[in-house]
Amino acid sequence: MDIIRNGTRPSAQGPAEYFTGRVRIDPLLATTPPARAAGAAVTFEPGARTAWHTHPLGQTLIVISGMGWVQREGEKRQTIHPGDVVWILPGERHWHGATATTGMTHIAIQEALDGKAVDWMEHVNDAQYLGSTQGE
Repeated sequence: MDIIRNGTRPSAQGPAEYFTGRVRIDPLLATTPPARAAGAAVTFEPGARTAWHTHPLGQTLIVISGMGWVQREGEKRQTIHPGDVVWILPGERHWHGATATTGMTHIAIQEALDGKAVDWMEHVNDAQYLGSTQGE
């Protein structure tokens, strides 16, 4: 059993190659093989979001504060609130982040397949990000 004490792992800035805007990543859970789960609390400032990406074994998002948006390719953007849990299917192309005016923090949990938990793609441009509000 390991107990990882709060404050013993530093926060990191979300890399500009994978995120737009100010994003802070606080590591929560890391496992060693044969386990494959990893998780972090990710805080997005207003307007911040991920690039388009997929996860080989899917991803769970648990919104813990603020208000955000999530969108899967080909569908309308959805608004997410504290307490909402989002399951993203394996291989599903999507993005998530804060709304344009409200920050958001979620816990993101995903498993790695052959050591890889995410496939990053191009950035979500402003037109895509601010696009449709239908479905909210």
